[in-house]
Amino acid sequence: MGTTSDLRPGAVIRYNGDLCIVLESEHRTPGNLRAFYQVKMRNMKSGRLIENRFRSGESIEFVRVEKSNFQFLYRDGNHFVFMDPNSYEQILVDQEIVGKSADFLKEGLEAMLSINDGIVLQVELPSSVSLKVVSTEPGLRGDTATNVLKSAVLETGASIQVPLFIEENDTIKVDPVSGQYLERVK
Repeated sequence: MGTTSDLRPGAVIRYNGDLCIVLESEHRTPGNLRAFYQVKMRNMKSGRLIENRFRSGESIEFVRVEKSNFQFLYRDGNHFVFMDPNSYEQILVDQEIVGKSADFLKEGLEAMLSINDGIVLQVELPSSVSLKVVSTEPGLRGDTATNVLKSAVLETGASIQVPLFIEENDTIKVDPVSGQYLERVK
């Protein structure tokens, strides 16, 4: 147990029976009213954003979450298999927990798993992932007046928008959270 003054971004709390990760916490003291904390958090099960006001000094249940590196092995239906590189223990993670980042998972990729009581709550991929372009349409000469993008299919099967100069068999860096092209790897 803790109080509202202990709320920091990244802290995991139990709110209305669900685990939530704190994104922002701001202490406010409006005019002649009592102080409160305005907190923005994300429900770790549904991914929904929640905003709530806590009274100053209110008791909050903090949850201890273990974060450790795991290596992605393979996909098994609606589950993803990750392995602890130290103990070689394998763990199944449901597709809902991986979310949209699933399109950018390739064998051997390191990911940070947040675990509470043996249950995986969240999968965090690195800020950029290097993937090979499997197919893309050729860029037309003279189409460079503006920042023109074309569609490309990556080795994981994901389809993203890339600049015209990207060709098949190029390796590019992609942001797995937004799914946007970052740069070409030389």
